[in-house]
Amino acid sequence: MKFLAVGDIHGDVDLARELSKRANEEKVDFVVICGDISGSGDEGFEGVMGLFKQKVFLVPGNHDSDATINFLAEMYKGKNLEGYGYKLGDVGLFGCGSVNLGMFQKTEGEIFELLSRGAKYTDDCRKRILVSHVHPADSKMEVFGWEGSVGLKKAIDEFKPDFVLCSHLHEADGIEEKIGSTKVINVGRKGKIVEV
Repeated sequence: MKFLAVGDIHGDVDLARELSKRANEEKVDFVVICGDISGSGDEGFEGVMGLFKQKVFLVPGNHDSDATINFLAEMYKGKNLEGYGYKLGDVGLFGCGSVNLGMFQKTEGEIFELLSRGAKYTDDCRKRILVSHVHPADSKMEVFGWEGSVGLKKAIDEFKPDFVLCSHLHEADGIEEKIGSTKVINVGRKGKIVEV
């Protein structure tokens, strides 16, 4: 099974078209959007999700309200993973997208609680994918001056997902690292094809 993961589309329909074309050419099974579908002020998301033929899993970013993400998930038959989990065969996805800063922020405790709730759905899965917007604390991505999420790092330590997908820091696009046994990937605007 393989999928396309991307973040920080920020309402860029041309970018979404390119990503959709790539998803089709690569014959991915599903698409994951790690937040910031919207542009500034929770606008500019029209026409982005509808371009993907595959099932789309998403979480909000610091530019996305919960209402926008819920609307997009319902309108385009996607799945909002914020505090939830979903199984595709023996692969489980769970997430929390909101970050620890900005207009739509959540506390570190709320981030960990949402991830705990979602992780329960995936306990019996062969592979587990945690979808976030922000990067974890104590990661290489902090070199760019933005502290990562302590709640996310605690969830990695406790639930040990196989993958953590994030975006948020445009400068960290493409950075991959291991935290324990978990592979953490900043999928960025260019996106990343991941096999599980």
